[in-house]
Amino acid sequence: MFEHKSRPEWVAVEEFLSDVVVHPDPALQRAVQSAVDAGMPPIEVTPNAGKLLKLLVGASGARRVLEIGTLAGFSTIWMAQGLPDDGRLVTCEYLAKHAEVARANVDAAGLGHKVEIRIGAALDTLAALETEGVEAFDFVFIDADKENNPRYLDWAVRLGRPGTTIVMDNVVWEGAVLDPSMDEVNAPGIIVALKLMGEDSRLDATVIQTVGSKGWDGFALAVVR
Repeated sequence: MFEHKSRPEWVAVEEFLSDVVVHPDPALQRAVQSAVDAGMPPIEVTPNAGKLLKLLVGASGARRVLEIGTLAGFSTIWMAQGLPDDGRLVTCEYLAKHAEVARANVDAAGLGHKVEIRIGAALDTLAALETEGVEAFDFVFIDADKENNPRYLDWAVRLGRPGTTIVMDNVVWEGAVLDPSMDEVNAPGIIVALKLMGEDSRLDATVIQTVGSKGWDGFALAVVR
């Protein structure tokens, strides 16, 4: 993520909303601290965004969730909380050390029976899921390396069904969508994925800008037609 100037008013509002409305439980707080303790980058979603994912999972009636990018399991826990007790969440994590931390956090949250963590390159995992003929996913959250966003989006559609909800995080990237030279590694993948959302006849989508402790960013929300 980009370095950005301190915007205490944005952070203060975010903290106020989290404390007054969101109420992240101890298991979620543990997940954030565990990432710090493990030296992992502080790039998990904010509590208000995590709660949104939980509510979207529940409101959509999802029973099967696919997550691309696990990190310490913060967003994983939020979404698993939104699933029914017999729901299933498959999450893809590239690094084994991150998966180990996430596994401990998910288990500590009492959600281990809902969550399967698959280690390795997500594109390989997604291809394996298709080969295995897994049941279609009802909800997909994409929050991994941005270079592969277009491929992840295509897999989300292929592994979904009509009505599947797709959320893609970090799609404004401090405005780099308007000036890819700001980040020539990540911005092009974000831009291509957004164009696909707008042009692909399989999808109906929108984008919401956000601002807060993670800087200036946003997320895309799409539904498979």
